[in-house]
Amino acid sequence: MSETFFPSADYKIPTSSNYMKVTEGEHTFRILSSAIVGYVYFNNENKPIRSRVPFEETPADIKKDGRINHFWSFVIYNYDAKRLQIFEVTQKTIQTPLKALIDNPKWGSPMSYDLTITRKGSGMQDTEYAVMPNPHTEVEPAILEAFEKANINLNALYDGEDPFKPTT
Repeated sequence: MSETFFPSADYKIPTSSNYMKVTEGEHTFRILSSAIVGYVYFNNENKPIRSRVPFEETPADIKKDGRINHFWSFVIYNYDAKRLQIFEVTQKTIQTPLKALIDNPKWGSPMSYDLTITRKGSGMQDTEYAVMPNPHTEVEPAILEAFEKANINLNALYDGEDPFKPTT
């Protein structure tokens, strides 16, 4: 019997998260917004605490063995998940090649091409990332329309609020 269990060989379990997580394998997405940047740590309740400026001292509520990371957050369209998400990048091995692409006049703004990040490894010591730009293309109109309608407020992250929650 040669039947396949899933409808296609590339089937992936859908995600309902508003945040992209880079698991092992390839992930292709389009950046749709400018980035916000700052510093983030996780507190004793495992909640992210973000600031626009560096923390002057180690916070008293930082979780055990925790550290403060520089972050970039921006809105993406995740082609695997088929949805808008926020991608928060703290890994220097993703930030450095992405900044090099942005600074290169032949590539420029990452809002004009898709990116593919490949993750190999699963632990802190053996994980490697590769960042690959895809050829310049226009964003699909339906993706742009969804992005505009979503009205995502990235700055809400600084206040511990939900960026997807409509403002009143």
